[in-house]
Amino acid sequence: MGVPGSGTMTFGGTLNKFAFLFLMVMVTAFYVWNEASVGNNIQGYMMGGGIGGLIVAIVLIFKPQLAQYLAPAYALLEGLLIGGISSIYNDAFSSVAPGIVVQAVILTFGTAIAMYLLYTFRIIRVTERFRSIMFAAIGGIALFYLITFLLSLFGVSVTGLHNGSLLSIGISIAITAVAALSLLLDFDRIEQGSAMGAPKYMEWYCAFGLLVTLVWLYIEILRLLGNLYGRRN
Repeated sequence: MGVPGSGTMTFGGTLNKFAFLFLMVMVTAFYVWNEASVGNNIQGYMMGGGIGGLIVAIVLIFKPQLAQYLAPAYALLEGLLIGGISSIYNDAFSSVAPGIVVQAVILTFGTAIAMYLLYTFRIIRVTERFRSIMFAAIGGIALFYLITFLLSLFGVSVTGLHNGSLLSIGISIAITAVAALSLLLDFDRIEQGSAMGAPKYMEWYCAFGLLVTLVWLYIEILRLLGNLYGRRN
């Protein structure tokens, strides 16, 4: 086929690649977590991980053939960001919710397993209409975050989104729901690619896509928990 890695894509192979990428995330996430725990500045790690991960993700979208090389790099970079965010939330809610990060991890994997079962037993079917609705929702969320980011550059803070208000909680629930349902798109992509005999490198690419969604889900659950505990406080 003219690309690295011979053979065709399989469901099991994709999950193995995902497990490897997830391990890479954990390695750098724990490193940054430890750095923060001893009082070292982690802003550089977070900025490097966030910007670097975004650049690698954009390249992968246009060059999926490079996934077996770039997906691990993305995982390592994303771990830097995740470790930093987790540490910040852990410190911010240490007195109100000392286990907020553990709760977010458990809820993330619990949600992922639930979505997999819903997909496997076809309780929720990934139809063309479902895809269209999900793509529109994801696009709307991306635009929403872009606008809030651009506003922040000009010193405009959308204070109602992160202060534990009913508005912030409602928005967090909606975005978390979309992130969870996005896992169904990833499972469908993996299944369809395996059934059609997609090139072997697509295992890495689909594993990368699944990792992106899972990381997004984790961050949104962490934000939702923060809003809920913030309201109690």
